[in-house]
Amino acid sequence: MATYHKVSFNNKLCREFSLEVKKRVNDYFETNKLSRHANAQMVIKTIVLLTVYFGSYAVLMTAPLSLNQMWFLAFLMGIGMAGIGFSVSHDALHGAYSSNKFVNGTLGLTFDLLGANGYIWKITHNIIHHTYTNIHGHDEDLEVAEFIRLSPHSEYKWVHRFQHILAFFAYSLATFFWVFIKDYKYFLKHRLGPYEGKKHPLKEWVVLIITKIIYYTYTIYLPITVLGLTWYQWLIGFATLHLTAGLILGVIFQLAHVVEETDHPLPNDEMTIENHWLVHEMITTSNFARRNKVLSWYIGGLNYQIEHHLFPQVCSIHYPQISFIVEQTAKDYGIPYNLHDTFSEAVRSHYRTLKRFGRKDYQYAA
Repeated sequence: MATYHKVSFNNKLCREFSLEVKKRVNDYFETNKLSRHANAQMVIKTIVLLTVYFGSYAVLMTAPLSLNQMWFLAFLMGIGMAGIGFSVSHDALHGAYSSNKFVNGTLGLTFDLLGANGYIWKITHNIIHHTYTNIHGHDEDLEVAEFIRLSPHSEYKWVHRFQHILAFFAYSLATFFWVFIKDYKYFLKHRLGPYEGKKHPLKEWVVLIITKIIYYTYTIYLPITVLGLTWYQWLIGFATLHLTAGLILGVIFQLAHVVEETDHPLPNDEMTIENHWLVHEMITTSNFARRNKVLSWYIGGLNYQIEHHLFPQVCSIHYPQISFIVEQTAKDYGIPYNLHDTFSEAVRSHYRTLKRFGRKDYQYAA
């Protein structure tokens, strides 16, 4: 097994930008006497999204419905599942939803009740992805599937020439993978990012097993036994739920880092990235569709990924306001602020990036 070398950042560079952007954002909250955590709007959104998912499930399980109506509710559950992941679980698992750890922990369990595992997510996303964004061999989010090349530094395979088509199918399967494979695989994995031979607490093993059983019970056992569905009728509904949620989640997350403007830097021979960590986050991350209020509401501000990476413990409800502060500070210090004006522009940029990384003759220039 190859030796793992931890990557560090040259935080002596652009230190002024780091201090200034933090100061300006802090001043915004202090001047306006605002909490960095959830407000009433965020609480209302939480209730709405939880109702879409669990309310649809309750109606599906109790009301006399046709198969078409059941299918539609499964589709709504997929939309609700992605929304909860974006807007509730994500903030809670980052400790951003509330200043109270119990509240964050409780709301973070929504992630587990959706079939995933919050403990593993905090390792692979909060720690690994947020620290080593777009760094090949370190950022777990670049490892979607063997047939998808999300980094120009990944080994090229002939199948990558078709990845601009295959990728969207792979994204659709993301939550299937979470529910049945990923969490178990990562609990048993010897090396997880910078962690080698990590011992997971017994409590987390217990939470994993119990929440998986709960999820399999209410999504597989109960619909088949209570509703009297055949296996293929159940499968159509279950697949609709996960294909819907998986596609939404997969596409939204990729638009933040795998687009034409974002960089994929490699560390030097001393395993150092020649940028301050905050600058590294700026050049490897992109925002999109800031003026689309409906989209911003639904995806929990994940179209404001720059602000999220710089201030992950600030609730996403505040990202629209602080984005202009971050953008102006970046402009003042000559640092890129990557932005696509619309959602469709960001999707097209991601599509073109997939095609570019899928070419055998493509040469990446940082």
